[in-house]
Amino acid sequence: MDRLLYLLENNPRLSNAELAVLLGVTEEEVAEQIKLYEDTGIIKGYRAIIDKDKALAQTVTALIEIKVQPKFGHGFDNIAERIARLDEVESIYLMSGGYDLCVLVNDKSFQEVAMFVAKRLSPLEDVVSTTTHFILKRYKEQGVPFITAEKDDRGTISL
Repeated sequence: MDRLLYLLENNPRLSNAELAVLLGVTEEEVAEQIKLYEDTGIIKGYRAIIDKDKALAQTVTALIEIKVQPKFGHGFDNIAERIARLDEVESIYLMSGGYDLCVLVNDKSFQEVAMFVAKRLSPLEDVVSTTTHFILKRYKEQGVPFITAEKDDRGTISL
């Protein structure tokens, strides 16, 4: 992967000046390359990773596995594109194994996820079955650990 893309992926808050120093090029060259990446769709967006527990968010994240009946000549693309257009869907992936697609629904209540699956997803023409999994605790997300070392206030005693 291009070094600029690597740096942006690992820390999108780096300024063009910082990136230029790290890459040994000018700020203008960095700005031009980033604009090119954005214009061509290589860079899809920038995002903060939020610890929802610490932010006291009262929402859940659900992974929904979907078994579908693909259409002749279109494979899984048509149904995947229809599902991707649903507002609740944050991410959708084609996968191997017992299910065909995996959908990520984030920042919804249990009730909202249940109603999404029951009223919007399951009734779609090519959906054969679904299985919903709720994320109970995050340990690491997108390479960022969510685990904090517990502080031991007991002190040391020597005899």
